[in-house]
Amino acid sequence: MTKTIQTPLTGQVVEGLEAGDRVLISGIIYTGRDAAHKGLAEMMERGEKLPVDLKGQIIYYVGPCPAKSGRVIGSAGPTTSGRMDSYTPLLLDKGLKGMIGKGLRNKEVTESIIKNKAVYFAAIGGAGALLAESIKEAEVVAFDDLGPEAVYRLKVEDFPVTVVIDSRGNDLYKTGRGKYKQKKKEI
Repeated sequence: MTKTIQTPLTGQVVEGLEAGDRVLISGIIYTGRDAAHKGLAEMMERGEKLPVDLKGQIIYYVGPCPAKSGRVIGSAGPTTSGRMDSYTPLLLDKGLKGMIGKGLRNKEVTESIIKNKAVYFAAIGGAGALLAESIKEAEVVAFDDLGPEAVYRLKVEDFPVTVVIDSRGNDLYKTGRGKYKQKKKEI
């Protein structure tokens, strides 16, 4: 079953998602990779107002390719999420409700997801051109000097993701491995 959700995320929506759920996201999401996360953390340390209100928002770990003629954006596949782990609890404490990337998250991030009732989604790596088709608008809103690693405001329609870590800390990467091992034994 595929669930359809709108941004910004509410607590009720987040709590209704379970690890393994396929989800289509519509609304506004923001992008951010390593350098943008570092910039946001430094702004918070200095007590500056952030360029984006994180409350209820989703950050997509992507550095999109330049748009070809007639396109809103170029290929926009996920990057490895673990590179943002040191900054993630800080952003979750500021109201961030979702992250999209690929790969494992560390224990501190999982604990912060539970504490803040947030969710971690995975997008399919290697499918950046396909994912870009769900992006209808793209605008740089912060750190434009970072080029593709700037913070973009993306308007998305039916952006396909899978819930990897739900708000209760259930982790598809762990449970999926267990199910695979069990099926392998049965065979």
